[in-house]
Amino acid sequence: MPINPLFGPKITFAYNTLIRHHASSKPSLALSLFLNMRLAGMASDHFTFPFVLKACSRLQMGVELHSLLVKIGLVSSIYVQNALISLYGSSGLLPKALQVFDEMGERDVVSWSSVISSFVNNGFGQEALSLFRDMQFDGNVKPDEVTMLSVVSAVSSLGALELGRWVDAYIRRNALGLSPSLGTSLIDMYSRCGSVDDSIRVFDEMSERNVLTWTALINGLAVHGRSVEALKMFDEMKKAGLPPDHITLKGVLIACSHGYLVEDGWRVFKSIKNEYLMEPTLEHYGCMVDILGRAGLLYDAFEFVERMPRKPNAVIWRTLLGACVSHNDLILAGKVKEKIHQLDPFHDGDYVLLSNAYGVVGRYMEKAKLRRSMQEKGISKTPAYSLLVVDEEIHEFLSGDISHPKSEEVTKFLVNMIDSLRVDGYTPNTCAVFHDIEEEEKENSVSYHSEKLAVAFAVLCFGERRTIRIMKNLRICHDCHRFMKHVSRKFNKEIVVRDRNRFHHFINGQCSCKDFW
Repeated sequence: MPINPLFGPKITFAYNTLIRHHASSKPSLALSLFLNMRLAGMASDHFTFPFVLKACSRLQMGVELHSLLVKIGLVSSIYVQNALISLYGSSGLLPKALQVFDEMGERDVVSWSSVISSFVNNGFGQEALSLFRDMQFDGNVKPDEVTMLSVVSAVSSLGALELGRWVDAYIRRNALGLSPSLGTSLIDMYSRCGSVDDSIRVFDEMSERNVLTWTALINGLAVHGRSVEALKMFDEMKKAGLPPDHITLKGVLIACSHGYLVEDGWRVFKSIKNEYLMEPTLEHYGCMVDILGRAGLLYDAFEFVERMPRKPNAVIWRTLLGACVSHNDLILAGKVKEKIHQLDPFHDGDYVLLSNAYGVVGRYMEKAKLRRSMQEKGISKTPAYSLLVVDEEIHEFLSGDISHPKSEEVTKFLVNMIDSLRVDGYTPNTCAVFHDIEEEEKENSVSYHSEKLAVAFAVLCFGERRTIRIMKNLRICHDCHRFMKHVSRKFNKEIVVRDRNRFHHFINGQCSCKDFW
């Protein structure tokens, strides 16, 4: 039966209201409502599509709606264009998102925020910050809290502390205020950029905090090895009347792990179920394995994993493998490696970790066997790289790579650094290198690791700066770890390395990880 034209606008309004209500929480239902609307012959308007596109963004689908919008003449609406940018961004189609943005006749703060967040969410932090600079030059639109949340996230991904402090100051200059969301993001940003003291400062300045705020600071303190402070913050959080969630408790367990606090770890782990009435997640079990493993209680950790009420994943067994290697228990390491092989037989890190351990104790036959196994299965080692951010410029170094413009100067300077460190007792650790090559060649293979090149570049080109901050995609190796300790003492530097697992703060020949990571 045809719909009375007089009721058409009212029905469209009703559909729009329902679609809007469900777009975020139940996107599939929102799209079903839109489909029913179309099948009923109801007209869609520029209020309909922003929320339909929002639902599509949640589901990462629906980019074909762009053609429909062109066909019915709604593509020029700024609300629709903003939603299209978000849709293309959520689908990873950044050129399309940027094309819509560039073709807009008018832009508002949502337009800029949408395109910036699209780049951030797809891992293009530097490009997102370039867009933020363009936004400031535009002059017609002022960033709001949503914009700055994306900008702070971009800085976090780059680990650019200097830029992070500028963004922090920008927020204050523009009187945006430290809301729980923005303050929490700044706390997390400073932690990821290697300055947990700045995280504490922001936390202290906040007038309102929520569970996420406390959790961000606890996590930051934990990964920087400041375990006692993290536990103190956890106690203060409970006194403030805020119950922890799963993520908070994971951060507290990480703090116990990095601080070798076994008893505290057991107490917190048991409290998850007994006190907070939650079921421990696999991540909580993994943290407990790490706590026992770091303390050298390897067989307790093995038994703990075997008795888990939930099936352990490869990550949990891999955590125990790392502890076995660190404590030189290669018999148990072999058993654990077999457990991992059943779950994830093609992970390069397990082979590399165990083969290096065999090299350290001189078991070169087993080492060679593992390397051959990698080759036969087509498993290649993930290339290592290190990033150094100075004056908003990113310098990337690859192990043994000569693509950096100053590679020749840096390499020569690094050789001189190593020679000067030999006087203080440093010798390149070549145990993890194949045994059938000359010692000089072994030393060369470990001397040009990416983090060493990054440190040499920093000392050579920015010698007046006391603090060097490096981001590395893999775990730092034992030789580079020793190298950093010697450099920190010899050259009076504080070196902060963010590797895949945690932060290392090297000061005066010591590391915050206490040589276990």
